[in-house]
Amino acid sequence: MRTQRGVSFILLLQLSLYCSSIAADDQSEIISRFQSYLRIDTAHPNPDYHAAADFINAQAKSLSLESQTIEFVVGKPLVLLKWPGKRRDLPSILLNSHTDVVPAEHGKWSLHPFGAEVDASGRIFARGSQDMKCVGMQYLEAIRKLKSSGFEPVRDVYLSFVPDEEIGGHDGAEKLAHSDLFKQLNVGIVLDEGLASPDANYRVFYAERSPMWTVIKAVGAPGHGAKLYDNTAMENLLKSIESVRKFRESQFDMVKAGLKAEGEVVSVNMVFLKAGTPSPTGFVMNLQPSEAEAGFDIRVPPIYDQASLEKRIAEEWAPAARNMTFYGIFFPLTEEISLEGHLH
Repeated sequence: MRTQRGVSFILLLQLSLYCSSIAADDQSEIISRFQSYLRIDTAHPNPDYHAAADFINAQAKSLSLESQTIEFVVGKPLVLLKWPGKRRDLPSILLNSHTDVVPAEHGKWSLHPFGAEVDASGRIFARGSQDMKCVGMQYLEAIRKLKSSGFEPVRDVYLSFVPDEEIGGHDGAEKLAHSDLFKQLNVGIVLDEGLASPDANYRVFYAERSPMWTVIKAVGAPGHGAKLYDNTAMENLLKSIESVRKFRESQFDMVKAGLKAEGEVVSVNMVFLKAGTPSPTGFVMNLQPSEAEAGFDIRVPPIYDQASLEKRIAEEWAPAARNMTFYGIFFPLTEEISLEGHLH
């Protein structure tokens, strides 16, 4: 593994050195290609995956890279490119990126989220400009520069452009990783998503927090809005939200104090709250609802005691004694969590 890491970091160093010497004309072409990729609307819930695949395959053709498009799930193409190395017997390098992006609220953007406009400071405004179409294009542009210099990699270099990362990756990277095709790639090291860099330094991270997208649900007897009584759905859910908030604060305080890096703590953010009885004008204001739900994006570092977090969710955040249940939308655990919030 040390040799594989060394080769990969040497490759990254070469990419950085070559990219730092790009002429102004070349920079303009590079930005133009990046803008073309950004202008393809691959936002959920209806990403235009085929347009993205066509673009990537066109780039591969211009670079004389081997290319194949696979649909493990119909309508969700995955593009795999190959830059053959001189030593096919060595483990390969896989450079991974995803083609999908999160939705954009168009009315809250000063510029069109898929316009990819550049301002006077050189900033590009577009959904996916950081997460993570920039990285996919960096791979391609670095290879373009290396190939023009006559560089040949020692080992095979693969580039994978996968769908559905933003919704769990089950029909994209997961299908690829479990396929016979992946075994044939003989991958020694994978470089994946990180953070966009504002300068020529390419930062490499060696760990990633795992998502535990969790929904907490409370139930209770409905009643008139003027009535005071215990154990309503909203009351119980608010108690849970406050408990989650205190835990979040304790984790964030360690980051603020410099005791831990952000990637070393559990992050928790509430992403939706669903309750109330709809009416033609909004919600019924004089009726306490019988159900209420809140969704949380929880990210767990690999060094954290995951079992203790599961116990906290079951006993503190969604205790059955308060008519609470929970379930995971994306819960990468060795044990399945049922809709009742019990492990089995």
